[in-house]
Amino acid sequence: MTHSNKTKRVRATTLADVGLAAGVSAMAVSAVLNGALTSSRIAPKTRKRILETAALLNYRANGTARALASRRMHTIGVAGVVDGNGLEFNHYFLEILSGILMTAGRREENTTLFTLHEWSPDPEPIRRFCDGRIDGLILIAPRLTVETGRMFPAYTPFVAVHANCPLPGVINVESDEEDGAYEVTRHLIARGHRDIIHITGPRGLLGAERRIRGFERAIVNAGIHFDSSRLVEASFTTSDGRIAMRQWLKAHVGDRLPQAAFCASDAIAVGCMEALAELGLRVPDDISIAGFDDTFTARTTVPQLTTVRQPLWSMGNRAAEILLDRIEHPERPLTDTPNPVVFPVEVISRASVASPPVAARVVPPQPAAAS
Repeated sequence: MTHSNKTKRVRATTLADVGLAAGVSAMAVSAVLNGALTSSRIAPKTRKRILETAALLNYRANGTARALASRRMHTIGVAGVVDGNGLEFNHYFLEILSGILMTAGRREENTTLFTLHEWSPDPEPIRRFCDGRIDGLILIAPRLTVETGRMFPAYTPFVAVHANCPLPGVINVESDEEDGAYEVTRHLIARGHRDIIHITGPRGLLGAERRIRGFERAIVNAGIHFDSSRLVEASFTTSDGRIAMRQWLKAHVGDRLPQAAFCASDAIAVGCMEALAELGLRVPDDISIAGFDDTFTARTTVPQLTTVRQPLWSMGNRAAEILLDRIEHPERPLTDTPNPVVFPVEVISRASVASPPVAARVVPPQPAAAS
Protein backbone atom coordinates (compact mmCIF):
# COMPACT_ATOMS: atom_id res chain seq x y z
CA MET A 1 0.00 0.00 0.00
CA THR A 2 1.43 3.38 -1.00
CA HIS A 3 0.82 6.72 0.62
CA SER A 4 0.98 10.03 -1.18
CA ASN A 5 3.28 12.67 0.31
CA LYS A 6 1.01 15.37 -1.06
CA THR A 7 -1.29 17.15 1.37
CA LYS A 8 -4.63 18.46 0.26
CA ARG A 9 -4.65 22.25 0.11
CA VAL A 10 -7.38 23.84 2.18
CA ARG A 11 -8.83 26.81 0.33
CA ALA A 12 -10.56 29.81 1.85
CA THR A 13 -14.37 29.81 2.04
CA THR A 14 -15.94 31.83 -0.77
CA LEU A 15 -19.24 33.70 -1.12
CA ALA A 16 -20.42 30.88 -3.35
CA ASP A 17 -19.68 28.32 -0.61
CA VAL A 18 -21.73 30.30 1.92
CA GLY A 19 -24.56 30.71 -0.59
CA LEU A 20 -24.62 27.00 -1.40
CA ALA A 21 -24.74 26.03 2.29
CA ALA A 22 -27.37 28.66 3.10
CA GLY A 23 -29.49 27.91 0.05
CA VAL A 24 -29.21 31.40 -1.45
CA SER A 25 -27.27 33.06 -4.25
CA ALA A 26 -23.71 34.34 -3.86
CA MET A 27 -25.07 37.80 -4.72
CA ALA A 28 -27.41 37.68 -1.72
CA VAL A 29 -24.54 36.60 0.53
CA SER A 30 -22.41 39.46 -0.78
CA ALA A 31 -25.20 41.98 -0.16
CA VAL A 32 -25.60 40.88 3.48
CA LEU A 33 -21.93 40.46 4.38
CA ASN A 34 -20.73 43.62 2.62
CA GLY A 35 -23.60 45.82 3.84
CA ALA A 36 -24.90 46.69 0.39
CA LEU A 37 -28.05 48.82 0.13
CA THR A 38 -29.87 45.95 -1.60
CA SER A 39 -29.51 43.84 1.55
CA SER A 40 -32.60 45.61 2.94
CA ARG A 41 -34.66 43.58 0.50
CA ILE A 42 -33.56 40.30 2.07
CA ALA A 43 -35.89 38.81 4.68
CA PRO A 44 -34.64 38.90 8.29
CA LYS A 45 -34.78 35.08 8.58
CA THR A 46 -32.67 34.71 5.41
CA ARG A 47 -30.22 37.34 6.62
CA LYS A 48 -29.85 35.50 9.91
CA ARG A 49 -29.27 32.18 8.11
CA ILE A 50 -26.60 33.75 5.90
CA LEU A 51 -24.75 35.27 8.87
CA GLU A 52 -24.88 32.01 10.85
CA THR A 53 -23.67 29.99 7.85
CA ALA A 54 -20.81 32.42 7.20
CA ALA A 55 -19.72 32.14 10.84
CA LEU A 56 -19.97 28.34 10.75
CA LEU A 57 -17.83 28.15 7.61
CA ASN A 58 -15.35 30.71 9.02
CA TYR A 59 -15.84 33.01 6.03
CA ARG A 60 -13.42 35.93 5.74
CA ALA A 61 -13.87 38.74 3.25
CA ASN A 62 -11.39 38.85 0.36
CA GLY A 63 -9.33 41.94 1.05
CA THR A 64 -7.90 42.10 -2.45
CA ALA A 65 -11.35 42.02 -4.02
CA ARG A 66 -12.55 44.77 -1.70
CA ALA A 67 -9.48 46.84 -2.52
CA LEU A 68 -10.09 46.49 -6.25
CA ALA A 69 -13.69 47.56 -5.78
CA SER A 70 -12.78 50.62 -3.69
CA ARG A 71 -9.57 51.41 -5.62
CA ARG A 72 -7.72 51.53 -2.31
CA MET A 73 -5.29 48.89 -1.07
CA HIS A 74 -5.07 50.61 2.34
CA THR A 75 -1.33 50.03 2.10
CA ILE A 76 1.48 52.57 1.90
CA GLY A 77 4.99 51.78 0.71
CA VAL A 78 8.34 52.77 2.19
CA ALA A 79 11.47 52.61 0.04
CA GLY A 80 15.09 53.13 1.00
CA VAL A 81 18.64 51.89 0.87
CA VAL A 82 19.78 50.33 4.15
CA ASP A 83 23.45 51.35 4.19
CA GLY A 84 26.05 49.25 5.91
CA ASN A 85 28.21 46.21 5.41
CA GLY A 86 25.62 43.74 6.62
CA LEU A 87 27.00 43.76 10.16
CA GLU A 88 25.48 46.99 11.44
CA PHE A 89 21.94 48.28 11.80
CA ASN A 90 20.93 51.54 10.17
CA HIS A 91 19.29 53.18 13.17
CA TYR A 92 18.55 56.35 11.17
CA PHE A 93 16.36 54.33 8.79
CA LEU A 94 14.76 52.31 11.57
CA GLU A 95 13.75 55.33 13.65
CA ILE A 96 12.09 57.04 10.70
CA LEU A 97 10.37 53.76 9.80
CA SER A 98 9.11 53.43 13.38
CA GLY A 99 7.36 56.80 13.10
CA ILE A 100 5.80 55.80 9.78
CA LEU A 101 4.53 52.51 11.20
CA MET A 102 2.97 54.25 14.19
CA THR A 103 0.90 56.55 11.98
CA ALA A 104 -0.01 53.78 9.55
CA GLY A 105 -1.16 51.53 12.39
CA ARG A 106 -3.17 54.27 14.05
CA ARG A 107 -4.97 54.97 10.78
CA GLU A 108 -5.48 51.26 10.08
CA GLU A 109 -3.19 51.19 7.05
CA ASN A 110 -0.75 48.44 6.14
CA THR A 111 2.89 49.16 5.29
CA THR A 112 5.02 47.45 2.65
CA LEU A 113 8.80 47.91 2.87
CA PHE A 114 10.83 48.03 -0.34
CA THR A 115 14.61 47.82 0.02
CA LEU A 116 16.92 49.01 -2.73
CA HIS A 117 20.54 48.06 -3.32
CA GLU A 118 21.29 51.63 -4.33
CA TRP A 119 19.59 54.77 -5.57
CA SER A 120 19.69 54.83 -9.36
CA PRO A 121 18.81 57.52 -11.92
CA ASP A 122 16.71 54.83 -13.61
CA PRO A 123 13.12 55.35 -12.35
CA GLU A 124 12.03 51.81 -13.23
CA PRO A 125 12.59 50.25 -9.74
CA ILE A 126 10.41 52.96 -8.18
CA ARG A 127 7.79 52.58 -10.92
CA ARG A 128 7.61 48.82 -10.26
CA PHE A 129 6.67 49.48 -6.64
CA CYS A 130 3.69 51.51 -7.88
CA ASP A 131 2.04 48.59 -9.71
CA GLY A 132 -1.16 48.60 -7.67
CA ARG A 133 0.19 47.08 -4.47
CA ILE A 134 0.33 50.42 -2.65
CA ASP A 135 -1.65 53.65 -2.53
CA GLY A 136 1.39 55.91 -2.05
CA LEU A 137 5.14 55.78 -1.40
CA ILE A 138 7.55 57.32 1.12
CA LEU A 139 11.19 57.60 0.03
CA ILE A 140 13.76 57.67 2.86
CA ALA A 141 16.87 59.74 2.05
CA PRO A 142 16.53 59.34 -1.73
CA ARG A 143 19.61 60.25 -3.76
CA LEU A 144 17.73 60.93 -6.97
CA THR A 145 17.75 63.62 -9.63
CA VAL A 146 15.04 66.02 -10.74
CA GLU A 147 14.93 64.16 -14.06
CA THR A 148 14.26 60.87 -12.29
CA GLY A 149 11.48 62.47 -10.25
CA ARG A 150 9.78 63.71 -13.41
CA MET A 151 9.35 60.09 -14.49
CA PHE A 152 7.52 58.95 -11.35
CA PRO A 153 3.98 57.70 -12.06
CA ALA A 154 1.49 60.55 -11.73
CA TYR A 155 -1.19 58.26 -10.27
CA THR A 156 0.87 57.56 -7.11
CA PRO A 157 1.45 60.25 -4.46
CA PHE A 158 4.97 60.51 -3.05
CA VAL A 159 6.57 61.95 0.08
CA ALA A 160 10.32 62.02 0.80
CA VAL A 161 12.37 62.30 3.98
CA HIS A 162 15.69 64.08 3.48
CA ALA A 163 15.62 64.08 -0.32
CA ASN A 164 18.96 65.05 -1.85
CA CYS A 165 17.22 67.55 -4.15
CA PRO A 166 13.68 68.86 -4.70
CA LEU A 167 11.69 66.22 -6.62
CA PRO A 168 8.77 67.35 -8.81
CA GLY A 169 5.42 66.71 -7.15
CA VAL A 170 7.06 65.25 -4.03
CA ILE A 171 6.68 66.84 -0.59
CA ASN A 172 9.96 66.64 1.32
CA VAL A 173 10.27 66.31 5.10
CA GLU A 174 13.67 67.40 6.42
CA SER A 175 15.46 68.96 9.38
CA ASP A 176 17.50 72.13 9.81
CA GLU A 177 20.82 70.36 9.32
CA GLU A 178 22.96 73.45 8.82
CA ASP A 179 21.71 74.99 12.03
CA GLY A 180 22.35 71.72 13.87
CA ALA A 181 25.95 71.57 12.68
CA TYR A 182 26.43 75.23 13.56
CA GLU A 183 25.08 74.80 17.09
CA VAL A 184 27.01 71.64 17.94
CA THR A 185 30.25 73.24 16.69
CA ARG A 186 29.47 76.30 18.84
CA HIS A 187 28.94 73.90 21.75
CA LEU A 188 32.43 72.44 21.21
CA ILE A 189 33.92 75.93 20.98
CA ALA A 190 32.12 77.00 24.17
CA ARG A 191 33.78 74.08 25.99
CA GLY A 192 37.16 75.54 25.02
CA HIS A 193 37.94 73.61 21.82
CA ARG A 194 39.71 75.46 19.02
CA ASP A 195 41.33 72.66 17.03
CA ILE A 196 38.33 70.74 15.66
CA ILE A 197 38.10 68.36 12.72
CA HIS A 198 34.89 67.48 10.93
CA ILE A 199 34.32 63.93 9.66
CA THR A 200 31.88 64.73 6.86
CA GLY A 201 29.34 62.71 4.96
CA PRO A 202 29.89 62.03 1.24
CA ARG A 203 30.76 65.31 -0.49
CA GLY A 204 28.11 66.53 -2.87
CA LEU A 205 25.19 65.17 -0.87
CA LEU A 206 22.86 67.94 0.30
CA GLY A 207 22.86 66.86 3.96
CA ALA A 208 26.64 66.54 4.10
CA GLU A 209 27.18 69.94 2.49
CA ARG A 210 24.70 71.61 4.85
CA ARG A 211 26.58 70.23 7.85
CA ILE A 212 29.89 71.40 6.43
CA ARG A 213 28.45 74.90 5.94
CA GLY A 214 27.18 74.97 9.53
CA PHE A 215 30.56 73.77 10.84
CA GLU A 216 32.49 76.35 8.81
CA ARG A 217 30.17 79.20 9.80
CA ALA A 218 30.59 78.43 13.52
CA ILE A 219 34.39 78.26 13.17
CA VAL A 220 34.61 81.55 11.27
CA ASN A 221 32.15 83.36 13.56
CA ALA A 222 34.30 82.36 16.55
CA GLY A 223 37.33 84.04 14.96
CA ILE A 224 39.09 80.72 14.33
CA HIS A 225 40.92 80.19 11.04
CA PHE A 226 39.01 77.73 8.88
CA ASP A 227 41.31 75.12 7.34
CA SER A 228 39.65 72.89 4.73
CA SER A 229 42.23 70.18 5.48
CA ARG A 230 40.33 69.63 8.74
CA LEU A 231 37.47 68.16 6.69
CA VAL A 232 37.72 64.36 6.46
CA GLU A 233 35.26 62.64 4.13
CA ALA A 234 33.42 59.43 5.00
CA SER A 235 30.07 57.79 4.30
CA PHE A 236 27.40 57.79 6.99
CA THR A 237 28.28 54.31 8.33
CA THR A 238 30.20 53.09 11.37
CA SER A 239 32.62 51.08 9.26
CA ASP A 240 33.48 54.08 7.08
CA GLY A 241 33.84 56.32 10.13
CA ARG A 242 36.30 53.81 11.57
CA ILE A 243 38.29 53.68 8.32
CA ALA A 244 38.35 57.47 7.92
CA MET A 245 39.66 58.02 11.45
CA ARG A 246 42.23 55.23 11.11
CA GLN A 247 43.55 56.79 7.92
CA TRP A 248 43.69 60.25 9.44
CA LEU A 249 45.56 59.00 12.50
CA LYS A 250 47.98 57.00 10.36
CA ALA A 251 48.75 60.10 8.27
CA HIS A 252 49.35 62.26 11.37
CA VAL A 253 51.54 60.08 13.60
CA GLY A 254 53.54 62.36 15.92
CA ASP A 255 51.27 65.34 15.23
CA ARG A 256 49.12 67.00 17.83
CA LEU A 257 45.77 65.26 18.23
CA PRO A 258 42.76 67.50 17.50
CA GLN A 259 40.94 68.63 20.60
CA ALA A 260 37.57 67.54 19.19
CA ALA A 261 35.90 65.89 16.22
CA PHE A 262 32.41 66.68 14.96
CA CYS A 263 31.04 63.71 13.01
CA ALA A 264 28.28 64.04 10.41
CA SER A 265 26.35 61.10 11.89
CA ASP A 266 26.21 59.07 15.07
CA ALA A 267 27.32 56.02 13.10
CA ILE A 268 30.47 57.84 11.95
CA ALA A 269 31.12 58.96 15.53
CA VAL A 270 30.98 55.37 16.80
CA GLY A 271 33.47 54.28 14.14
CA CYS A 272 35.80 57.13 15.12
CA MET A 273 35.61 56.16 18.78
CA GLU A 274 36.53 52.58 17.88
CA ALA A 275 39.54 53.71 15.82
CA LEU A 276 40.74 55.93 18.67
CA ALA A 277 40.34 53.11 21.18
CA GLU A 278 42.57 50.89 19.02
CA LEU A 279 45.44 53.30 19.79
CA GLY A 280 44.57 53.60 23.46
CA LEU A 281 43.13 57.09 23.03
CA ARG A 282 40.22 57.88 25.33
CA VAL A 283 37.04 59.88 24.76
CA PRO A 284 36.72 62.58 26.09
CA ASP A 285 40.00 62.57 28.09
CA ASP A 286 42.19 62.77 24.97
CA ILE A 287 39.69 64.02 22.39
CA SER A 288 36.02 64.99 22.47
CA ILE A 289 33.59 63.48 19.96
CA ALA A 290 30.19 64.79 18.81
CA GLY A 291 27.75 63.21 16.38
CA PHE A 292 24.57 64.01 14.49
CA ASP A 293 21.10 62.32 14.54
CA ASP A 294 20.63 61.22 18.19
CA THR A 295 19.74 57.69 17.22
CA PHE A 296 19.58 54.80 19.68
CA THR A 297 23.33 54.39 19.04
CA ALA A 298 24.12 57.72 20.70
CA ARG A 299 22.54 56.60 23.94
CA THR A 300 24.38 53.26 24.09
CA THR A 301 28.00 54.29 23.47
CA VAL A 302 30.48 54.49 26.34
CA PRO A 303 30.68 57.37 27.02
CA GLN A 304 27.27 58.44 25.75
CA LEU A 305 27.48 60.62 22.69
CA THR A 306 26.94 64.37 22.49
CA THR A 307 24.96 64.85 19.30
CA VAL A 308 22.42 66.84 17.31
CA ARG A 309 18.93 65.49 17.79
CA GLN A 310 16.95 65.14 14.60
CA PRO A 311 13.37 64.17 15.57
CA LEU A 312 13.51 61.17 13.24
CA TRP A 313 10.49 59.40 14.70
CA SER A 314 8.39 62.55 14.41
CA MET A 315 9.64 63.14 10.87
CA GLY A 316 8.56 59.63 9.83
CA ASN A 317 5.24 60.16 11.58
CA ARG A 318 4.64 63.43 9.73
CA ALA A 319 5.69 61.94 6.38
CA ALA A 320 3.06 59.21 6.76
CA GLU A 321 0.40 61.74 7.77
CA ILE A 322 1.12 63.86 4.69
CA LEU A 323 1.06 60.84 2.39
CA LEU A 324 -2.23 59.50 3.75
CA ASP A 325 -3.82 62.94 3.47
CA ARG A 326 -2.71 63.11 -0.16
CA ILE A 327 -4.14 59.65 -0.81
CA GLU A 328 -7.48 60.47 0.80
CA HIS A 329 -7.77 63.96 -0.73
CA PRO A 330 -6.18 63.82 -4.20
CA GLU A 331 -8.09 66.94 -5.23
CA ARG A 332 -6.13 69.15 -2.82
CA PRO A 333 -3.30 71.13 -4.47
CA LEU A 334 0.24 70.45 -3.34
CA THR A 335 0.56 74.09 -2.32
CA ASP A 336 -1.75 73.39 0.64
CA THR A 337 1.22 71.70 2.36
CA PRO A 338 4.52 73.57 2.98
CA ASN A 339 7.33 72.11 0.91
CA PRO A 340 9.76 71.33 2.39
CA VAL A 341 8.41 70.58 5.87
CA VAL A 342 11.38 71.52 8.10
CA PHE A 343 11.81 70.18 11.64
CA PRO A 344 13.98 72.02 14.18
CA VAL A 345 16.98 70.28 15.77
CA GLU A 346 18.73 70.61 19.12
CA VAL A 347 22.11 69.82 20.65
CA ILE A 348 22.03 67.01 23.22
CA SER A 349 25.01 67.32 25.57
CA ARG A 350 26.42 64.07 26.94
CA ALA A 351 29.68 62.72 28.34
CA SER A 352 31.63 62.36 25.06
CA VAL A 353 32.46 66.07 25.13
CA ALA A 354 34.55 67.67 27.87
CA SER A 355 37.03 70.52 28.15
CA PRO A 356 40.29 70.02 26.18
CA PRO A 357 43.15 68.26 28.00
CA VAL A 358 45.65 70.59 29.66
CA ALA A 359 48.56 69.11 27.72
CA ALA A 360 48.15 68.49 23.98
CA ARG A 361 48.01 64.81 23.04
CA VAL A 362 50.19 63.43 20.28
CA VAL A 363 49.00 60.85 17.75
CA PRO A 364 50.76 57.59 18.67
CA PRO A 365 52.07 55.18 16.01
CA GLN A 366 49.80 52.44 14.71
CA PRO A 367 50.06 49.10 16.55
CA ALA A 368 52.15 46.47 14.77
CA ALA A 369 50.08 44.10 12.63
CA ALA A 370 49.64 40.63 14.09
CA SER A 371 51.83 38.02 12.38
